[in-house]
Amino acid sequence: MKFTAEIDIMPHTELLDPQGKAVMLGLEHLGLKQVADVRIGKHITLALEAENEAAAQEKVEIACKKLLANLIMESYSYQLVAN
Repeated sequence: MKFTAEIDIMPHTELLDPQGKAVMLGLEHLGLKQVADVRIGKHITLALEAENEAAAQEKVEIACKKLLANLIMESYSYQLVAN
């Protein structure tokens, strides 16, 4: 079966997000002072093949934990869709 995983990786909320702060300052300079906070993360689309949904989830978990996310500083979530 073919699957698509939509993966979102974000810095932990308790950690400083320098990219988010830089964007926040840029928005303020544009006159958008109503924005309260900005956090910058990554969005990854992963196309994969697996025997079933459980096997696909296992592959996505391995990819996230061992390569895509730095678990010390980031968390991840994903949605898996069968194609």
